[in-house]
Amino acid sequence: MFLDGLDELDQKIVRLLIQNARMSYSEIGQQIGISRVAVKMRVQALEKKGIIEEYTTIINPQKINGAVSCYFEIETMPDRLMEVARLLKEQDTITQIYRVTGKSRLHVHAVASCGEEMEELIYNTMDKLPGVLECNCNMIFSRIKDIKGLRL
Repeated sequence: MFLDGLDELDQKIVRLLIQNARMSYSEIGQQIGISRVAVKMRVQALEKKGIIEEYTTIINPQKINGAVSCYFEIETMPDRLMEVARLLKEQDTITQIYRVTGKSRLHVHAVASCGEEMEELIYNTMDKLPGVLECNCNMIFSRIKDIKGLRL
């Protein structure tokens, strides 16, 4: 469904890269029946069009001793929303910021190396944000399902 705008070979390439972004052009070519050079040209075209945005390593913070992960639901005054978002973007501890519908205008994820670092983020950043009407914090105990990007 999501890949309908791509031809059959590009769809196969994208599916293989989703399974393993470290797969070589040669391996992809062998699996779909085209040359390594053809795969490389197609992948570069997909990158240039912005269809493939990045290749990354995903670290599970809960596997690191002491790491604390929290979600914040933040309701702001409408005229302060973008200022709050800008201030949050500056914080290294904050990993994701989403503008959402509903009462909470921002959904924010933060990962800290320890409880003290998360407490510092809450007291020195969250509690001082301008125009915040409400801020709820939910600590993550365990990851049950966590899909990054598009899954087919």
